[in-house]
Amino acid sequence: MNLLRPVVFIANSGKIDPEAIQNRSAVSHEATNAMHLKGALHFDKTTVVNQITWTPITRTMSKSTRPRRPDYLPGHYYHIYNRGADRVSIFREADNYIFVLRKMKKYCRELNLSPIAYCLMPNHYHFLIRQDSEQAAGLFPQRVFNSYTKAFNKRFKRTGTLFEGPYQVVHITEESHLLHLCRYIHANPVKDGLVKKLEDWPFSNYLEWIGLRPGTLVDREFVCDHFQTPELYKVFVLAYLSSEMI
Repeated sequence: MNLLRPVVFIANSGKIDPEAIQNRSAVSHEATNAMHLKGALHFDKTTVVNQITWTPITRTMSKSTRPRRPDYLPGHYYHIYNRGADRVSIFREADNYIFVLRKMKKYCRELNLSPIAYCLMPNHYHFLIRQDSEQAAGLFPQRVFNSYTKAFNKRFKRTGTLFEGPYQVVHITEESHLLHLCRYIHANPVKDGLVKKLEDWPFSNYLEWIGLRPGTLVDREFVCDHFQTPELYKVFVLAYLSSEMI
C-alpha cells in the first residue's frame, strides 16, 4: 500500500487533524490498563439494557519492564493494544489507517484469527481478537506493525521506533469482561472527542457491528450470538458512554 498520497479525513462536516487532537487521547493507555485491573461490567444477556452491575475482575501485571505474555491458546480471546512513543500520532493521514487495515486482513487470514472488535486512533490502537488455531495471536501485532513502521518512517522521513514499547496484551477469560471490552473499544472516538457520533469514525468495526457497513474485519456470528439486533448493541454502547460522560 502506497502511503505517499495525502488524504484528509472529514467527519461531521469538519476536518480531523490527528496531530491537533492527539493529546485528547493521551490518557487512553492508562485508562485501558485501569479498565482491565479494576473490573468490567457484568450483565445478564437477557436484560442487557435494564440490569447492569459492577463485578470486580482481578488482573495481575508483571513487574518486569517487558510485558509478560499470556499463554496463547486456540479458541481464546486477547486484547492487544499500544500507543505511540511519547504519545505522538501513529496515524497522520487516512492512507496510514488504510495500510494497517489491509495488513490486518492479510494477517488475520494467514494466522487464522477472528477480529472481534478493533479501533485505530490517532496515537493508539485496540484489537480484540480470537485465536482460532495453534498460531499465536501475539504474532499479529508484530507482523502488522513491523511493516507499518517501516512504511511510516519512509513516508515521513523519520527513523527509530514508532511505539513506546512492545505491544500490551490481556487474555480475556470472562464473558462479561469480553462484551464490555467490545463497547470500550468502540467508544474510544467519542470519549476522546474525535467525533460526536460513533458512526462517524470509520477506523473501527463499530459500523459492521450495527449493520451499516459490509466489511470483513468482524465475526458476525459472534455479534449475533451476543446481541440479537444492532439496536441492542447500540443501546449497550450508549449506556457505557453515558456513564463515562457524567
